[in-house]
Amino acid sequence: MNAHTFRKTAMIAGFALASTVVAYPAHAAAGTYTPFVFDQTSGGQPTIYTFINSATTSLDLTMYELEDTTAEQDLVNLQAAGVTVRVILDQAQQSKNQAAYDTLTNGGVSVAWSSTSFVYTHQKTITVDGSQSMILSGNLTAQYYSTGRDYGVVDSDSNDVSAIEAVFNADFSGSDITPSDGDNLLWSPTDSQSRLLSVINGATSTLDIEEEELSDSALVNAVVAKAEAGVAVRVVVEDPSSWSSAVTKIKNAGGSVVGYSGTTGLYIHAKAVVADYGQSDAAVEVGSVNWTSNSLTNNRELGIILTDTGVESTIETQFSSDYSGGTAQ
Repeated sequence: MNAHTFRKTAMIAGFALASTVVAYPAHAAAGTYTPFVFDQTSGGQPTIYTFINSATTSLDLTMYELEDTTAEQDLVNLQAAGVTVRVILDQAQQSKNQAAYDTLTNGGVSVAWSSTSFVYTHQKTITVDGSQSMILSGNLTAQYYSTGRDYGVVDSDSNDVSAIEAVFNADFSGSDITPSDGDNLLWSPTDSQSRLLSVINGATSTLDIEEEELSDSALVNAVVAKAEAGVAVRVVVEDPSSWSSAVTKIKNAGGSVVGYSGTTGLYIHAKAVVADYGQSDAAVEVGSVNWTSNSLTNNRELGIILTDTGVESTIETQFSSDYSGGTAQ
């Protein structure tokens, strides 16, 4: 057994063990959903590396920014081991992605710059063997791992994975496609706003929101309406001074907002919503979609909406900690 094969076998076993520890039963039988919070302590993202190295036949990755030499080398090693690796990198971020592009292409990986049909391809997704997709709020950008708040969900729902792969194939070749939502997905620029509104409007008791950017009027007004109707609204936002209008509206409606500044500590890069946590109809949304017009209508983005208690618990637990540590607005 060569060194790569040994490492790959160990990583697959490690991921299986990790999944046993943190996976939770989904409400629907269509798939399983494994949540995680980005690692801030190890200098890397072991959960993501393990997932990458679990691939045995194929790996498709779409990433807005890729500046992680460990992940890049893992992809090259997989390609060398016979796994078909394909990567889409955002064309508007070539200055940041060029080093990864060169490393991957020199290693035999097929890499495509994203379509100029989108302002940004801001999606962050990894699919292995056509059977599991990891949907992320954060980029693979090592310099921000220690200070950024981000989430991920591994999705094994076959309808979701098929929809993600169909969009990847179209985006990789530069073809047009109207994405399918599978069982649980939301996409920009097609239906992310309406799908997010469905989560917000469905809240009856609590609504917890953690967002890097907070300006889309339709989403903000929906949150305001919920606060005015008596729903307990809590918001964690990065650099609240940049979103002062939204913050003021939510506060005036009875909501509570806390903020962070990435220049002095934790950077809230997450995009997540939990509605009615602890109730039978609770819902959680996680993904790459910021609450801005550009993100909703001009970018390629992907998120997932679930009624899975394990995903809800993981996101809500971290949200509550971040809420407690934020600066009241």
